[in-house]
Amino acid sequence: MTEIVLMLFGSHTFRTVSLGAATIGAVAGVLGCFAYLQHQTLAGGVVAHSSLSGITFAFLVSFWWTGVGSISTAVLLPGAFFAGLLSMLLARSIVRLTPLRIDTAMAVSMSLFFGGGFFLLRIINVRSIPGRIGLDGFLFGQAALMTRSDLRFILAIAALVAFVTVLFWKEYKISVFDPGFAAGVGFRVTLIDSLLLLSTVTAVVLGLRSVGVVLMVALLAAPAGAARQWTKRLSSMVLLATLFGAVSGFGGAVVSALYTRVPTGPVIVIIASAITVFSVLSGPRRGVVALLVRNAMNRRRFTGKLYAEIGR
Repeated sequence: MTEIVLMLFGSHTFRTVSLGAATIGAVAGVLGCFAYLQHQTLAGGVVAHSSLSGITFAFLVSFWWTGVGSISTAVLLPGAFFAGLLSMLLARSIVRLTPLRIDTAMAVSMSLFFGGGFFLLRIINVRSIPGRIGLDGFLFGQAALMTRSDLRFILAIAALVAFVTVLFWKEYKISVFDPGFAAGVGFRVTLIDSLLLLSTVTAVVLGLRSVGVVLMVALLAAPAGAARQWTKRLSSMVLLATLFGAVSGFGGAVVSALYTRVPTGPVIVIIASAITVFSVLSGPRRGVVALLVRNAMNRRRFTGKLYAEIGR
């Protein structure tokens, strides 16, 4: 513990990475709750995997523009954002224009964009385009390369997402639990869903630097799934998911700093998954242990009443 405190106050790199990873985890926890309750956790995976095409395309555009490809956050993340957004819009269009269900449409969209991203990445590597070093790190994350400007960008986007969530809290809550009632009382459900989609895409894109394309869906789903085991209230669930996500991000940065050659992104996902497993087992009402105890007590109570009736 003392070593962690010393690193936090003495190492600029560790302070930047840990704060950035914790912020990303917190944002993913907040927005993951709404995706979880809408049974659209797969949407995070679609956005994360599809963003690879946007990242590689933005890199190629920067190369064509300047002669050297750029892997800076300001260049790649806008490309990832628009690719993730387009993939979800494509999935919704498939559902609207064809008899396919949303899960099938998401799978089709994700395969198309993710395959296209790998195709462009292959071209970049085969042609040895200058500036490509570090581009592969977006697959599994490269939190150690986070800079102070990246941290400022992450904190600004996180503050914006938090402000929008608080501002539209009532609309989000009604639309998630009863979209029919929300439409009946005059709320624009389509607009609210679009705003939630934009926020989710933003959260996923924000975590690509530290967690990566492949693992970001776990950070979006795990804290929300863990928080759901402890409470039935949306506000408490969001707060717990925020805490679990922040702890996962910070813990991943700590482990990566203490042990060399340990990547931050996979460790973040492992910690988030461990919290989820513990919550599934130990949740007070929905947990496996609580369920087994409740079933045993009910069985004993039923058996006691049965013996009492037989004794009469």
